[in-house]
Amino acid sequence: MGYKSLPMSTVKPSEGKDQLFSPEVKVEIDKWIAKYPEGWQQSAVMAALRIVQDDNGGSLTRELMDKVAAYLDMPPIAVYEVATFYSMYEHKQVGKHKVCVCTNISCMINGSDKIVDHLEKKLDIKMGDVTEDDKYSLKEVECLGAVVVHPCSRSAINTTRI
Repeated sequence: MGYKSLPMSTVKPSEGKDQLFSPEVKVEIDKWIAKYPEGWQQSAVMAALRIVQDDNGGSLTRELMDKVAAYLDMPPIAVYEVATFYSMYEHKQVGKHKVCVCTNISCMINGSDKIVDHLEKKLDIKMGDVTEDDKYSLKEVECLGAVVVHPCSRSAINTTRI
């Protein structure tokens, strides 16, 4: 049997899973778990992190990531690896509108530093900060997957003019 036919190593199934999240959150996570074969519940980790992050007002804590790990019977480190790799997961509060700017080499060579300077002046915040009114946050990301149209930036809402 090849490695691709086995789920990643799991931990002993957690007891008391019913107390980890609200009924609404559990229903949403369970919808994602149901999309995968029996024993592959860890495949729902990205969706579970998004659901928990949204329920927590837009950010994750270590405690919440530990709860996701317990709910999906995963080692906590496996959940941390996902939550810290992808830029869509936040580990501190963010503004209502999150503006992400790629500062990778392709975008930097093509002027992303000028975009960052403009946004920092316009929003009166530094990269990684949130405006006083909690309306905007500015986040540096490595790549937004649009290298052919560099420099690239992304906002949680495209109709907002900054």
